[in-house]
Amino acid sequence: MKILVLRFSSIGDIVLTTPLVRCLKKQTDAEVHYLTKDVFRPILSPNPYIDRIYSFSKGIGAVLKDLKKERYDLVIDLHKNLRTFRIKWQLGRPAKSFGKLNFEKWLLVNTGINRLPDIHIVQRYMATVQSLGVRYDGLGLDYFIPPEEEVRVADFSNLLAEGKYIAFVIGATHATKRLPVTKMAEICRKLDQPVVLLGGKAEEEAGRAILGPNVVNLCGQLSLHQSASVVRQAAVVLTHDTGLMHVAAAFSKPIVSVWGNTVPRFGMYPFYPTGVDLNTSVEVDGLKCRPCSKIGFDRCPKGHFRCMNGIKEVEIITALDIPK
Repeated sequence: MKILVLRFSSIGDIVLTTPLVRCLKKQTDAEVHYLTKDVFRPILSPNPYIDRIYSFSKGIGAVLKDLKKERYDLVIDLHKNLRTFRIKWQLGRPAKSFGKLNFEKWLLVNTGINRLPDIHIVQRYMATVQSLGVRYDGLGLDYFIPPEEEVRVADFSNLLAEGKYIAFVIGATHATKRLPVTKMAEICRKLDQPVVLLGGKAEEEAGRAILGPNVVNLCGQLSLHQSASVVRQAAVVLTHDTGLMHVAAAFSKPIVSVWGNTVPRFGMYPFYPTGVDLNTSVEVDGLKCRPCSKIGFDRCPKGHFRCMNGIKEVEIITALDIPK
């Protein structure tokens, strides 16, 4: 049996598909192929449960020719948009799609009425392969770091030793999912433990603004796999609702997750192996304007940004306390 999995973006969403890929491969011994965007291909390349990766940058026309030759027995659509609809139609093969629950999310965002099922998106992904007899194995997420991308944290600073620092993921795609820089700086200033700041090029300026004798700023200096290595070696991970949050969960790290305009009720909170829950969610409950989006905005649409400004630093600092 040959199966194609579709998920184009982004970092966290792709990491959240790894239980399905693992269970599919181990429980059916199918030949598993995966289609994603070029930029996310490195996340999947080290995964031993994927036999072949196809990717594209802009149009899907060129890759469609190769996909048609594969004659898949099943296409599993974990993205479900117009582009994946076109792929499924062009391939003309049996397909299963996960339920995006867009109406239920719209209802929560626009009316405050919660009709979302109390299950994680991983479980909704897994529902697409139930007809094959595939069941979730309870082992959580996977993230594989190539050996050449592993880092030695002590090389960055003499403050750092494995298991003795806080990894602070300061980025997120949208501003309404990020704490204000001044609040992030205040949290770091009040912490006694070493803190490593993680983020991409977009977070370099913010990283430079978060100063302190206990702070090591690595924003914009590491690849994704290298950042994952730093996360893996941390004692605890402080993070917004973003991709490295799910990478941290894949390593079963203690997580303090900070939620602004999005909410855990969307079903994309840190996902651990069965029986494990090391996440502490920090959020401002009771705001009528929250969630204001299932994704995020460049600025607070109400102008007050209470979902982040209202978070108390002491709550985060208490949750982050680790042995020295």
